[in-house]
Amino acid sequence: MTKQQEKKNKITLDPGNALLVLYIGFVLFFAFLAMVVDGHASVVPSEVRQGELLFGDGNDTGRYVSAPHLSQNVEIYVSGMTARTILNQRFVNDTDKWQEAIYVFPLPDESAVDTLRMKIGDRVIVGEIKEKEEARKVYEQAKSEGKKASLLAQERPNIFTMAVANIAPGEEIEVEIEFSQVVGLGDGIFSLRFPLVLTPRYIPGQPLQTEATEEDIQFEGTGWSVNTDQVADASRITPPVVMEDTKQINPVHMMLELAAGFSVARLESLYHGITVEDGENETKLIRFSGEVKADRDFVLEWEAEKEHSPRAALFAEQQEEDEYLLLMLTPPVLDNDASAPPRELIFVLDTSGSMAGPSIVQAREALILAIERLNADDRFNVIEFNSTASKLFEQAQRGDAEHRKQAIRFVSGLHADGGTEMASALDLALDGRSDHERIRQVIFLTDGSVGNERALFTGIQSGLGDSRLFTVGIGSAPNSFFMSRAATLGRGTFTYIAKVSEVQKKMTALFNKLEHPAITDIRLTSADGQEMEYYPSPVPDLYQGEPLLVSVKVAGGLESLQISGMRNTQLWQQVISAENLSMRPGIATLWARKKIRTLMDSKVHGAEEEEIRMQVLSTALTHHLVSRYTSLVAVERQNSRPADQDLQESVMKTNLPAGSQLNKIFAGSARTATPAQLQILLGILFLLMALFLLRRQRGCRQ
Repeated sequence: MTKQQEKKNKITLDPGNALLVLYIGFVLFFAFLAMVVDGHASVVPSEVRQGELLFGDGNDTGRYVSAPHLSQNVEIYVSGMTARTILNQRFVNDTDKWQEAIYVFPLPDESAVDTLRMKIGDRVIVGEIKEKEEARKVYEQAKSEGKKASLLAQERPNIFTMAVANIAPGEEIEVEIEFSQVVGLGDGIFSLRFPLVLTPRYIPGQPLQTEATEEDIQFEGTGWSVNTDQVADASRITPPVVMEDTKQINPVHMMLELAAGFSVARLESLYHGITVEDGENETKLIRFSGEVKADRDFVLEWEAEKEHSPRAALFAEQQEEDEYLLLMLTPPVLDNDASAPPRELIFVLDTSGSMAGPSIVQAREALILAIERLNADDRFNVIEFNSTASKLFEQAQRGDAEHRKQAIRFVSGLHADGGTEMASALDLALDGRSDHERIRQVIFLTDGSVGNERALFTGIQSGLGDSRLFTVGIGSAPNSFFMSRAATLGRGTFTYIAKVSEVQKKMTALFNKLEHPAITDIRLTSADGQEMEYYPSPVPDLYQGEPLLVSVKVAGGLESLQISGMRNTQLWQQVISAENLSMRPGIATLWARKKIRTLMDSKVHGAEEEEIRMQVLSTALTHHLVSRYTSLVAVERQNSRPADQDLQESVMKTNLPAGSQLNKIFAGSARTATPAQLQILLGILFLLMALFLLRRQRGCRQ
């Protein structure tokens, strides 16, 4: 064969033809996006990106048509250090088919969910707590028999799934749940956070080839991701997401009644406009000032008049012969002028796609502030991660002017893109040693948008050593479950930053904690030697400006509690009297939730799965709580759907968190869990390229 013939038969793509193929690919991509945005187009659940409720198209094709989700109404009643929330979600079936609706939504990660009601017209169906598998079977049987039923299941402590079966054509449905939570307190500021949207999670691992058999996979989910070997329930925690340029959905109405128990000096909603009215007995009535879309978390802060600022608090609830307490531990006033102990600080910055937009700006600002505050006696390093992780310095360097300047220049040039391989960053940051000559503090800045939390918790436990892990949540809707739990396991604290204007204030408060000794090795005992069961156990370290809340169960009455710990090398003690207790409903439920959390965390320490399961079941069933192993199910007695009418399944979508960039998020996730429409596009694109190359090859042979 001559060189001329070899050149003629060689298959190549010149620049013009390559651009043509790329152009065709982009045309197809935007064509598919246009189809998804069209609310009346027929789609499959995994194709959905626009936010609304979908109903089956009635043709048994596995495709769905859209129907509007009406609204959600939130009522929150704050009393002292506790809050009770009633969440009512309403939607309507405006098709001519009977429907089953399935939707995924966020709740506070410490919420104790104990009530479920489904309202259809004048009828109210009340939920019962059952073991998860049993609740699922009850629901499926009711669904098949044509009875109206609802099932509330926990996917994560802050992610829940609601399924509602046999909704008649034209019916409006209200699903109502109730839960309790604890009010936050730090640096004299009380706060309550209510999540309104889920940040899409990064799903690592390889797609599962067979159906998962783990206990948390009761049935296949309707999310945009497939299940993987690292996130076996990925399809259940990835609800379809609204397009960035599409009209948002899910309007929220909120009323919050604040009975702080003292005169309020400042009351502020950080991210939403509100109206405030004075109620009876010094209560405040707070409402949104206009229609609000569910695209960012609601955070309310309030402060007491200085003379009423609490030093300690003890709330109680009596149930039969047991007394349940909620104890607020307040740290002693520390000397801010005292020199900080020698430290090694490791800063870890998330630069994955979910951090694109305002989040990466906030994170860079926060990290630069931290670096500028270092002194020459400190040692530090910077780690950044997305699809991979890397260190700025091979070893921690002195915090002198030259190294600070080098680090600030490095951080200023970082941008957000790629996946969220957090495990590799933790491996670099946590060296597992317990013999550091300096106090070693790891500051982790991220939105926590990962689906493999359990594996990461295990990594933190195994690699922590004597380090302390402080998490800084970035963005309008960070994964607070992961962030707070990681900080607890890391014996540190969790700080939340939602906008750039908060960076200075919140990072300064964090610096004060980092630079001053904490009370460590905290123990609780009763003055009269009574048996107590308290959570979290062991009690975490106590930091300046950040009280700890501990839930306690005592057999019988209690005279006083003694708290002891170590401040540097000195013994520290505090005694709190149990006289004149402030009685509050829900304290027992909050204790049960804390116990369940501690039991679930014990997996990281190597506890047996079955032993944990039995203890969680016992606690959850006794206190009527939704957990990993229990669900709430409500079933109407009479049949509603005629036997000759088919039932269609639906799936609801969710808004994209404010400031997020959809293309960046899903670009990072596409490696392991590509949405269906991207798979189709890639397939078509490769087909076109193959046809093009085949045609060229034939042309060359002629």
